[in-house]
Amino acid sequence: MAQQQEASTFGMWVFLLTEIMMFGGLIVAYMIYRTNFYYDAFVAGSSSIDVTWGFVNTLVLIASSLTMALAVYAAQKGIRRFQQLFIILTMILGTAFLVIKGIEYHAKYVEHHIPGGIFGTFNAVKNYPGQEENIADTVAKEKERVDKLSPEAARNAAERIAKQTEIFFCFYFAMTGLHALHMIIGLVLMAWLLVRVSRERFGPEYFTPVELSGLYWHFVDIVWIFLFPLLYLINRTHGQ
Repeated sequence: MAQQQEASTFGMWVFLLTEIMMFGGLIVAYMIYRTNFYYDAFVAGSSSIDVTWGFVNTLVLIASSLTMALAVYAAQKGIRRFQQLFIILTMILGTAFLVIKGIEYHAKYVEHHIPGGIFGTFNAVKNYPGQEENIADTVAKEKERVDKLSPEAARNAAERIAKQTEIFFCFYFAMTGLHALHMIIGLVLMAWLLVRVSRERFGPEYFTPVELSGLYWHFVDIVWIFLFPLLYLINRTHGQ
């Protein structure tokens, strides 16, 4: 059993290494575009997403890591009712994360900030019913205040930058969407574990599936710890 556990753990780490390479490639590409090509557009795009929801989701995932760790501990000790409780709590927190992410996506849909034209024309320049202002309006005000540009020059620069934010949103939806897909896979794993726990399949002698599922869940949480500051926090002020 010890040899099987070591082999399974090694296999999971190899799998997670491929996941690190996938997310790492996206993060490196994001940083290259942001630093070398479209800095102002990426700042404008980042400033347009709701940092409050991102922070709440960060707290939700940290809490889910705790409940997952407790589920693994309960499996190691053979306490079935606690295994069930903490797995269910982990699932609830994971579902809450996806619901909040859905709220964020809906806000971007309403604001016409979804790139690609599949759900309508991407537009970060014009106003739409229900919007106080769009990205171009915010950038224009900053250009006038910080760069001391005339209203016309500020508006022209702001509209150019606002249109370039489509590149930022391509990265935003690719990275957060891929992360959300991994969360869904994690919830499927939790549901499978819950069925197995109800059949008393795990205990002090055998808890490898719970431990490996915990590794996967923690990895998904750690990825979000990187995505949150990259997409929501870094330089949210124009011109700095």
